[in-house]
Amino acid sequence: MAYTISTAFAIYFVIWWVTLFLTLPFGVRSQHEDGVGAPGTDPGAPIASRMGIKLIWNTVISAVVFGLGMLAYDAGYLSIERLSKLMGMPY
Repeated sequence: MAYTISTAFAIYFVIWWVTLFLTLPFGVRSQHEDGVGAPGTDPGAPIASRMGIKLIWNTVISAVVFGLGMLAYDAGYLSIERLSKLMGMPY
């Protein structure tokens, strides 16, 4: 393995946070959409955010993205030389 466990954990942590912000809006119903709401609350407030299931899905999605990235790195598709050549920059 070309990098250490701490580097892999840091990369996974960043991927996890990015995918969290991607998965947060899915399945959210607002009080305005359902027509139910407590008096004095914002109509755009969610009724049930279901954070537990979203965190589980987020962990699965980020693990898949991280695994695909690791496979691409091990296969040589994500090397500095290849990416710099693809971007037209000298290495």
